[in-house]
Amino acid sequence: MSSDLRDLYQQVIVDHSKSPRNFRILEGANRTVEGYNPLCGDRITIFLKMEGDVVKDLSFQGSGCAISTASASLLTEALKGKNLSEAEALFESFHDLVTGLQPVHEEPEKLGKLAAFSGVCDYPTRVKCATLAWHTLRSALKGEEKTVSTE
Repeated sequence: MSSDLRDLYQQVIVDHSKSPRNFRILEGANRTVEGYNPLCGDRITIFLKMEGDVVKDLSFQGSGCAISTASASLLTEALKGKNLSEAEALFESFHDLVTGLQPVHEEPEKLGKLAAFSGVCDYPTRVKCATLAWHTLRSALKGEEKTVSTE
């Protein structure tokens, strides 16, 4: 990966960690799930408003490291308006990216700004930070109400 691209990705993560989008309690949410990463203490609550099988709106609150916060912020932007199968496909693509199963250069347009997390696979302890919001969202999409843990 080029130095310029790496710098751009870092800027995206810093921007979303300092000014997270959709960081609020969502009024009218019909699904709410908490997530916890005991390794580093990240905590998140995903608020989801589903209409049929479409993610009409979503938001989050919580506290965590820059990677965790930025991931949750970008997740909320990427999933609004998606149906369940599109959300699941995006989860799989993001998970494959951060775990190193699919390099970002193979299908960068599929992930958009989420490609900023391509370097996470080089730091295995950070994968749980990047995926906490995603696993929490997945639980909410399934209608599960138990707290999600990365352990």
